Amino acid sequence: MFQKLLVKKKKFINDDDLKELNSLCSMLPGPTSTQTITAIGFKIGGPTLAFFTLAIWVLPACLIMTFFAIIIHWYNIDNPKLDFLKYMQPMAVGFIIYAAYQIIQMFISKTFHWILLLLSAIVAIIFQTPYLFPILLLIGGIISNQVNKEKGVKVKPIKNINWSNFILFLSVLLFAAILGAFTQNKFSLLFENTYRYGSIVFGGGFVLIPLMFNQFVEIKQYLTANEFLAGVGLVQAMPGPVFSIATYCNAMALKELGIGGQLIGAIIGTIAIFLPGALLIFFVYPIWNKIKNFTPIKNAIEGINAASAGLVIASAYLLFKPVVLNQPNMIVLLLTLFLLLTTRVPSPVIVIICILASFIY
Repeated sequence: MFQKLLVKKKKFINDDDLKELNSLCSMLPGPTSTQTITAIGFKIGGPTLAFFTLAIWVLPACLIMTFFAIIIHWYNIDNPKLDFLKYMQPMAVGFIIYAAYQIIQMFISKTFHWILLLLSAIVAIIFQTPYLFPILLLIGGIISNQVNKEKGVKVKPIKNINWSNFILFLSVLLFAAILGAFTQNKFSLLFENTYRYGSIVFGGGFVLIPLMFNQFVEIKQYLTANEFLAGVGLVQAMPGPVFSIATYCNAMALKELGIGGQLIGAIIGTIAIFLPGALLIFFVYPIWNKIKNFTPIKNAIEGINAASAGLVIASAYLLFKPVVLNQPNMIVLLLTLFLLLTTRVPSPVIVIICILASFIY
């Protein structure tokens, strides 16, 4: 879509610009598509246009996911089984399995990739702690850098860097962590958790999902597994980035405060999940030409992506656990996988089919 509209139709940038910016954003934690469109805005009109580009890009999905969070909660008060969304859970697992398959196809091609993938998946499934995920990504990057080290290549030091946005990025992270730890205020904790995820996730929204499931469902119990999986299913039908699942989860986390609380939660989730990636783009883009050939970074990306793929596999397993193993659910899961693997049926159509099926059977 970027190529069709921004390169060919509007001619804001050329093909080489788009490929380069996408490569840049693939090297950063956060939502790649969101960061790419933000970087394009930065290239065309500087920080101001980049900010408005980001806001307009995420707004539709975040507003719709906020609406669904409110509807699902208030429907759930009188209908705690969420009957009209009962097939969203196995469908969501089907989407996650398909995402794992796609990521493997994209990033896993060498023996050490498979080793990192399997180890990351096994460790994530066994320990199920959100603090372990950034460690796994870091280990993957270090191992990849060592394996891919180019002998005889000298890395030139990068000079004249404006560190202000990176310092702001770290300052917000540390301040939120300290504030949440000392106050144990739910608003602060939600912001810190979500901001941290936006700061460490490589590989897109399907790597974010297991972190949020682990923290919001299994540890904090802000959401039930059914509520979370309903959100995962719904986000497949929404325009915009999968990271908008954070808007939904934070809105649901404050459901006990009523609609006003849910709106505050949605704002917290939206800002916290997208702010880290935006600050990193504002920091990195002006010095991109200096760092794009920085050998250690290039060498580490393979391992980070392989570890991310392992986390997606772990998420497929963890999200499958709460699904009731009955015939209808397994049919929905397998049918979702079949449609995704063998047809071009759009994701929103699959979501609508599952909702309609819940009224029929």
